Formats: sequence, C-alpha cells, structure tokens
Amino acid sequence: MLLIKNGTIVDPVENTLYRADLQIEEGKITRIIREGEAAPAQTQEHINIEETETIDAAGLLIAPGLADTHVHFREPGFTHKEDVTTGAAAAARGGFTEIVLMANTKPPVDNEETLSYVLSRGRETGIHIESCANVTLGMAGEELTDMEKLAKAGAAGFTDDGIPLLDEAIVRKAMEKAKSLHKPISFHEENPGMIANNGINAGKASEFYGIGGSPREAEISLVKRDLDLALATGAEVVIQHISTKEAVALLREAKAKGANVHGECTPHHFTLTEEAAMEKGTLAKMNPPLREEADRLALIEGLKDNTIDLIATDHAPHAKEEKEKPITEAPSGIIGLETALSLGIRELVDKGHLTMPQLIERMSTAPSRLYGLSGGRIEEGAVASLVLFHPTEKWKVSEFASKSENSPFIGEELPGVVHYTICGGRVVFRLRH
Repeated sequence: MLLIKNGTIVDPVENTLYRADLQIEEGKITRIIREGEAAPAQTQEHINIEETETIDAAGLLIAPGLADTHVHFREPGFTHKEDVTTGAAAAARGGFTEIVLMANTKPPVDNEETLSYVLSRGRETGIHIESCANVTLGMAGEELTDMEKLAKAGAAGFTDDGIPLLDEAIVRKAMEKAKSLHKPISFHEENPGMIANNGINAGKASEFYGIGGSPREAEISLVKRDLDLALATGAEVVIQHISTKEAVALLREAKAKGANVHGECTPHHFTLTEEAAMEKGTLAKMNPPLREEADRLALIEGLKDNTIDLIATDHAPHAKEEKEKPITEAPSGIIGLETALSLGIRELVDKGHLTMPQLIERMSTAPSRLYGLSGGRIEEGAVASLVLFHPTEKWKVSEFASKSENSPFIGEELPGVVHYTICGGRVVFRLRH
C-alpha cells in the first residue's frame, strides 16, 4: 500500500485544487480523504504500517501523470540518439506516465513485427508506452499500410510524422480508414515544395543565416487542406506541432464547423521565437521552425480558449555531433520531456494564461482521452498514475536522463521540480535530495 499525505490535489476535470491524502492499493486509488475529513474506520483498520510506504507531500501538488502523445524514442534504428529505456527514464523524470511514440523509426512502424517490438520494449519500462503506426508503407506517401491489422496489433493511432503527406487522395483514404477503426490520425503539416531550408523560419532568422528558410505558407496550406478533409470525412484528426497564427485561426474555424479535430502545441513553440534560433543555433532548429512573437501569442490564445487542446513535446533526441553540424546540415528537433512541465508553469500558469488544472488538463487529461489511455484523472477507482511536484521550487537545466542533450534551455533556471512520478501505483521516479 502507498499513502500520500498532506498534498494538494490538482483536479483537471473540475478545474479545482484541494488538500487531501491518497490511499493507493494494487495500482489504483482506493481512498481520497479530503482535508478535514476523518478516514473511515475500515480504512484505518486495514492499514498495515509495516507494509505501507508513506510519502509526505506537504508543499507539493499532486496531479494526474502527464501524457505525451508525440514522442520519438528512436528505437529501432537510431539508438545512438535515444532508446526506449533512456526515453522512459526522461519521461518519468519529467512527470510523464503515458507516452505515445511516433513511427518514423528504422525500420518504420509500418508492419506488425516492428510495432510488436516497440510495444514489448515499452512494457519493460516502468511507464505506460503506446505507439502509433505509419499511415503509408515506408513513409513514402504512396500506399496505405494495412491499418486494420496494425490497429488490431495495438497501434494507438496513425501518423507519418516527420514526412508530410502530399497526395490528397491518399490523405482522404487514410482518414476514412482511421475513422472506421475509431483511431486518431495525426499530420505533420509542412509542404516541402515551399521550403528552401527547413528548421529555420523564413524571416529574420533565415536572413540572419543567409538561407531561404521555411515560410509559414508551407504549414498553412496543408493545415487548410487537412481540416477540410477532416470535416468531409468525420475522422478524428490531430494537427501536429502548430507554429503559425493562421493555422490556429483555421483550426478554430474548423472546430466551430463541427470538425472532429485537435490542435497540438509544443512547449518550445509557446515559449520561443525565431530570435532563439539566431541565438542558440542548431539547438533551436526544429520542424516546423520557431516563428514570430505574434505566432507565439496566437498559440497561447489557442491554448486559452481550447482551440489547441493538446500540449505535446515532440521529444526529438539527436547526438551532440549531429547538432554541431552547420545550420543547414544539422537535424531538426529538440528534447523536451524533462522541461515541458516547467515551461508550462512559467509561460502559461505563472503569467496568468491558464490555471494549474487547465495546464494539467492539456498535458494529461485531454491527450489521455484522445488515445483512450488509462490516466488523466484523480478519483477513487482510477489508476494511480501521478506526478508530485513543487510549482515554485527552481532547478537549473543541465543534466538529462535522456541520452541526448539537444535543448535550447540548457543553463536556464526553471520553476516546477518533480519530486515523484508514480505509474500504476509504483514509484518510477524519486527526486534525490
């Protein structure tokens, strides 16, 4: 048995905070004893002190474990960057108990064998790991995978994230199939035909480096196409890592029309602008690129009115020597699992854009609901997957549990220290004091 005493519960469902103790048995929350309530007699009699671990959560917030539905653990094929074991450790350190992996591995997850391998590796960790499968064979954008077989084999959803789908007929067919399987389908929205150099915004940053960069129209054009298709097909569609104000507006309009669509935003896109790419170089190079301040503010407005209902990290590890290449040669992407909660607190909660329960809703409840995961709520009978953190305590970004260190936030002092991560009633991360 596990007892968590003296903490403050963050309830993202009711948008409230309250003081309470939690009793956890066999991986589930069996009792919530609010402050001022006496524990039921049968509960007191049931407790065997010798078999009970007690966590004093005084000063800590207790929230549902975070869920990240856009993650790259690079296994199989690129384990010099990250693997499932190190990725899971980074997730647990960041307060994440549920992860949905992307499928752009080598080989890609376009077949049952690779999907089975990835899922089995996930079961070896202390956290809950699911995986998407590919939309097209070999991520070539030409022929659909056997989506029905992959769904039966355990695919959480479908995506060719990393490579945009350009054939509108293929996209429509994929949406129709995903809808029939009751699975979400996610899209990386960047038209490569419009991009000279990806990872850097076509604007101040591209001028700074003397390159063509990636214009906002590359995102806007595909977002518009896929929102129209989502409305036509009724598929549950996720627009991944939105970076432009125009895409936010299009998403808001599509939702108003009744489209079953979701918007995803990364912490780096609601925190940074293209100036960071000029200052940090390849450590702030990602797809889609960091844009302008007006775009950053539009993303925050989208999060505030729930147009953007998912916060996901797009955790994308790369080796140090890869990121040390010139700006046009280095791969795009940054790691994000260990800094996401802190950035959400600093940029969204501390600045008054979201309440703490609203932040947790977008980082836990909403993504869990989208993929049918077990977490996202704190109530009696629910799975005991939790994060215990101090919202104002500071930490310096320096060392990572991830195998990679490609973060533009290195050296910064951030609020929000994770003290415990609990998945299915088991402590999977404990802060060393």
